[in-house]
Amino acid sequence: MSDKVFNVLFLCTGNSARSILAEAIIGRESMGRFKGFSAGSHPKGDVHPYALELLEQLNFDTGFARSKSWDEFAGPDAPVMDFVFTVCDQAAAEACPVWPGQPMSAHWGVPDPAAVDGNEAEKHLAFSEAFRMLTNRISIFTNLPISALDSLTLQKELDAIGRTG
Repeated sequence: MSDKVFNVLFLCTGNSARSILAEAIIGRESMGRFKGFSAGSHPKGDVHPYALELLEQLNFDTGFARSKSWDEFAGPDAPVMDFVFTVCDQAAAEACPVWPGQPMSAHWGVPDPAAVDGNEAEKHLAFSEAFRMLTNRISIFTNLPISALDSLTLQKELDAIGRTG
């Protein structure tokens, strides 16, 4: 069993909802084995209030949460990422950012809850559904025997996680 803490970057376009939720979830799910980060290719500048509200209702510390550019993670002083996951929804024709470099990566598309038009209950439901999908995927990921898998097998597992609901 390795003592290595893996750095994981969740990317989306706006970094206001899905990637923020994922950053929070991996911190709790991984029990210290993974350090989560999030960023956007075109950050909104603010975290969506429904994302913050949901996290607070579920007893997450939201002090980490801020919408930021992926440029923060591209500089020489930035933490080196082991994994990069895009969580934008290609089915909705969103432009997903691409991360250069050598980390393992996969697309884990989740519909954008911030884009839901509807009443308050429908909007809150969209955030809850995004949270559920991300929790399922991150739980599977954090329970993979990463050090026991070769790169090809690990990549197949990461891709398969992106297809789970």
